[in-house]
Amino acid sequence: MAGIALCEPHCLYNILNQKRRVSRLAEANYLCLLDARTQHEYNESHIITARRIEQYLVPDSEELRCVRYCVVYDCETSSLDYSSKGRYEESEVSFYCADLFLKQTELEASRLDPLGEEGGQFTRHPVLILRGGYKRFSACYHFLSTQKILWMPQELDNFQPYPVEILPEKLYMGNFKQACDQQIQRNLKIKAQVNISEQPATLFAEGGKYLHIPVPDSLEADLFSSFATICHFIALVAKVLSPGSYSVQVPNIYLLSCCLQRAWDYVLQCKTNMRPHRGFVKQLSDWETQIYGTTITDISEPNY
Repeated sequence: MAGIALCEPHCLYNILNQKRRVSRLAEANYLCLLDARTQHEYNESHIITARRIEQYLVPDSEELRCVRYCVVYDCETSSLDYSSKGRYEESEVSFYCADLFLKQTELEASRLDPLGEEGGQFTRHPVLILRGGYKRFSACYHFLSTQKILWMPQELDNFQPYPVEILPEKLYMGNFKQACDQQIQRNLKIKAQVNISEQPATLFAEGGKYLHIPVPDSLEADLFSSFATICHFIALVAKVLSPGSYSVQVPNIYLLSCCLQRAWDYVLQCKTNMRPHRGFVKQLSDWETQIYGTTITDISEPNY
């Protein structure tokens, strides 16, 4: 159905953990996360910042009009198909609610613009249904579940995001503070770490695999000479461990088994404010040329 799409658990995880100066959860029009389960289930535990849909009532239209992400979840919906009996089963509550949202948006759009022009569209983005519902998400990310209902603006400002997930349960990308956080290491089960900075990470889990590339964050820094070492390290630990990575550079280097453009676009979906400096982008382009024997990606385009 147009306007409704499935959202994988790792995609919602990344939506929850985006950050600019502060967590993006503090932005009023960033995320509307709705729990379609029973009141009892919601009270027991729900995903952070989620609100329960009261008796399947659609949120205020003004609230949804400009929201970037609207995500609905129930217990364990796993597809966009509803019952062949012509009614929604209990396990399809999120689909039912998303369908209601679309009906309201269509009605609102026609009221605002009876001629049906593009400017009268109510939303720009589809309503997302969490694949596998709360059951699957909480199994993967139990540390993002809570009983807390009301979130004050200051609490959202101070919310500390986790590293974004590049490859589900395999590869993460974060900052130096996250790299040194033992709670994050335990929750994400980090067993290996690549640290690209002048300062070595502290308090890394005992027995974990660790690679430190001591280079400054500057246009003149030489990362190219370490690319092969980084890729070899990740490939080696991936055979026996679930590798964790904590640098904006590493995923782009490792994912260059495909061309730079595809690797770049993929990482950008995971971390929407990824902006490495031009010196590193040029070295990535050189790495692509070395791998493929020719330059595939035109880094003079504004996207890079």
